[in-house]
Parts: sequence; C-alpha cells; structure tokens
Amino acid sequence: MSDLDPGLQWLDALKWDERGMIPTIAQDASSGRVLMFAFMNRQSLQETMNTGSAVYWSRSRQRLWRKGEESGHTQRVRSLRTDCDGDVLLLSIDQAGGIACHTGRTSCFFYQLQGDSWVAVDPVIKNPEDIYGK
Repeated sequence: MSDLDPGLQWLDALKWDERGMIPTIAQDASSGRVLMFAFMNRQSLQETMNTGSAVYWSRSRQRLWRKGEESGHTQRVRSLRTDCDGDVLLLSIDQAGGIACHTGRTSCFFYQLQGDSWVAVDPVIKNPEDIYGK
C-alpha cells in the first residue's frame, strides 16, 4: 500500500494475518522508546480508537486485553501509524505510571545481549507483587 485510499474503510486498508491479527508496537510519545509489542484484532483496534486507550488482543487469555485493566498502567493513545505495507501498527502513547511491562519495568525490552547472555539492564520500578497482588 503506497497511500491509504480515502475511499476505503480505514480498517479494511490494513493487512490482517490469517488469524485476523496485526502486530502492534507501543512507543512512548515523549521519549520515543519502544515499550512493548502486542497484537490487535479489528475489535481491539476499533475500541482503542473509540476510547483513546490502548486495547490489545491477548493470545494467552483469548480475549480483549485493556492495557492497565489489572495494573492501572493504562496507555493513552496520541497517534496511530501503519508501515508502508499496512501490516504493522505503531501506537504513540502516554504510559500511565511509567510502567508498561508486567515485570514492573518501563519497557518490555529490558534484556540486552552481552557476550553470549541476555542480561536485564533496566531496573524494576515497582515490584510486580505490589502491582498485581500475586
């Protein structure tokens, strides 16, 4: 897709996979840091655009996942982009509480390859037990 055709439904202009999903990256609107990766389906994307809060499809729970529904760490969507092929979404978001990861870190991308090992290089901001009560 070179440009989104204004005559098409905006949802129909996207390329959904065989399961009706589209990969989605959440990026902090202020810092530009990639916070997380998830999938959306049509329903989650529509709800996201209707409410302004990020809603994803949870493959493990097989249901809509309203980001922050348990933790309170919601994501307010500032803008939505797609790539040149229309098969990946990029959400520019404001992350409530500064924590996007269920591990209590700012970003889900906290492991860095150092030599032949993956090392956690970002601190835990809040203990997950304090967030989820588990």
